[in-house]
Amino acid sequence: MSIATTEPDLNIAYYEAQADRFFAETAEVDMSALRARFLAYLAPGARILDAGCGSGRDARAFRELGYCVTAMEPSRRLATLAESCCGLRVERLRFQDIDWCQRFDGIWACASLLHVPMVELPNVLQRLSRALRSGGVLYASFKYGHGERDSGGRRFTDLDEAALSERLQWAPELTTIEIWVTADRRVGREAERWLNVLLANDVRELLRNTMDEAGAMKIKNGTEV
Repeated sequence: MSIATTEPDLNIAYYEAQADRFFAETAEVDMSALRARFLAYLAPGARILDAGCGSGRDARAFRELGYCVTAMEPSRRLATLAESCCGLRVERLRFQDIDWCQRFDGIWACASLLHVPMVELPNVLQRLSRALRSGGVLYASFKYGHGERDSGGRRFTDLDEAALSERLQWAPELTTIEIWVTADRRVGREAERWLNVLLANDVRELLRNTMDEAGAMKIKNGTEV
């Protein structure tokens, strides 16, 4: 759940130093409701990239549900802990270095893109879009706000709906499926808000893929083709 900036790896240094504490605080947080919302658009056994997997919590959950999971995390110390949690090899990789092409049906970027500098987000979104297969889905979450800030040794890019829309103008291949706001799931931090977004790189193909037997769309925005 952590991804580094290009300026001297401020966030990587933080997670290297705080890996044990971060792991302990996040490995058992219940994110099942968010995962279900993402998985509603994927077929059983789909290929998922957990991009910035942090503790490995969600990679483990996806694997246990039968999905084919690839996990990545730039902090070596945190990646090692994630491997012990999820039972998978974790790639030591930053968003800015992703070069997969049409590899995944879904990308899960839970509380990880928020460490990418604002100016680099368009390029990173383009990289993620290229890594998706046609009709693939990207989930991402950001602390709710607008702008960049340093806090507690980390750098954050906060987004609200307007700021997200601005960034997505530079990645026109991605279509917004859903945007919603949630409270933090960690005990004692419920007042903090998160912006959640689901994006598709080929919404027409996604609509075909998510048609159920009765012909009803699973897409929640009512779009029809």
